[in-house]
Amino acid sequence: MADEDYDDVDMGYEDEPVEPEIEEGAEEDLENKNEEEENGGEPLETEEKEEVQPVQRPRKTSKYMTKYERARILGTRALQISMNAPVMVELAGETDPLEIAMKELRERKIPFTIRRYLPDGSYEDWGVDELIVEDSWKRQVGGD
Repeated sequence: MADEDYDDVDMGYEDEPVEPEIEEGAEEDLENKNEEEENGGEPLETEEKEEVQPVQRPRKTSKYMTKYERARILGTRALQISMNAPVMVELAGETDPLEIAMKELRERKIPFTIRRYLPDGSYEDWGVDELIVEDSWKRQVGGD
């Protein structure tokens, strides 16, 4: 392309840049900030909402961890351990993250919650320490 061709192309830099549109809710933030400044920089006191504790209903799902939940828990925890997450059990020479995750599962020290969705759209949350885990890891690791 020759230099003459550049004169024909409109690059759009000659005009002032377009001001960005204000997002919804941004005006409210500005008003709240102005009110805070008027009150000496302290935020306005509002009614504090109390945390609502979930109602403990009888659970509908099984208390046994499925093989799919177990696989996901072990895989996710092993990935965390491999990325230098703190280990929740005492190590006795283990270096493989999957073995460490299995040891944590055996000792029920994995800090995860399993959310089981039900057909009606509701769900149940189970802690890993609440579920019964089958002894299938002994076959994989060559345990007792």
